[in-house]
Amino acid sequence: MNKHRAAAAAAALTLTTLLAACAGNDQPESSGSSGGDQSSDLTISHIHGLGLDPSDQRLYVATHEGVYTPDSGGKPKLVGDSKDDFMGFTVAQNNTFYASGHSAPGAEGPADKGLIKSTDGGKTWKSLSLSGESDFHALDHAHDTVYGYDATNGLLRTSKDGVAWTDGAELQALDIAVSPEDPDLVLATTAEGVARSTDGGKTFAKGRQPTMAFASWRTEDALFGIDPTGALHRSTDGGSTWKKAGTVPGGQPQALTAVGTDRVLAATQNGVYESKDGGKTFTKRLAVESTGGH
Repeated sequence: MNKHRAAAAAAALTLTTLLAACAGNDQPESSGSSGGDQSSDLTISHIHGLGLDPSDQRLYVATHEGVYTPDSGGKPKLVGDSKDDFMGFTVAQNNTFYASGHSAPGAEGPADKGLIKSTDGGKTWKSLSLSGESDFHALDHAHDTVYGYDATNGLLRTSKDGVAWTDGAELQALDIAVSPEDPDLVLATTAEGVARSTDGGKTFAKGRQPTMAFASWRTEDALFGIDPTGALHRSTDGGSTWKKAGTVPGGQPQALTAVGTDRVLAATQNGVYESKDGGKTFTKRLAVESTGGH
């Protein structure tokens, strides 16, 4: 086996391990802290999603134990009171977030929360649909549509209102990314590589190398992907070809969100990092306790 094939096989194995970890319905562990104002000596781990609110550019970090944002001192502060496990997470517009996941131990609610929505910047949430039926491990909002990878049932689903859903292809994926120009072009990161759909997620072609753990697509010429080693890649042709842009510090990736042509957020095992130059350099936004990620 040549070096290129060996590296591809290793990346696929790592992504398969991540997929297996995500498939587990593990419940959050108690952190020993509670309440929206608790931030001192708090560490976060198991990050599942990142986003910037367009209204104030505030960073939001969805984790195994709630959604956090940096306080005035740059330390993680719990948003609202929920310590639920937020698996899927996406910022749709000003103060409007979609999420999914599991209820915290001892909290009321089903094991799988289906799709939930916040219109006050994550302070409170309401159930929209599929409560007790689905757990979306990846969510994207584009073209006034919610795209979700339903890990409970292993399929891509779409919804215009977050209530009525159209079922798409069955597949094993870790993340999805939707073209900002074409609502029918959807990418999924799989153990075989990046899989492409040109019919809105109804069908996917077989995944193609390179293998990406996570992908995010904000502008037409700025599709970003991060491989299982933490190397950040960029595609300007919709994922047909990729070029390495840099390496995110901190090891194995946990989440990736592109917020502009050259601005990207990435979570690894030891921090949430931001790049404003397309991945050439990174600044740590939040410290993360080193754990196994998803």
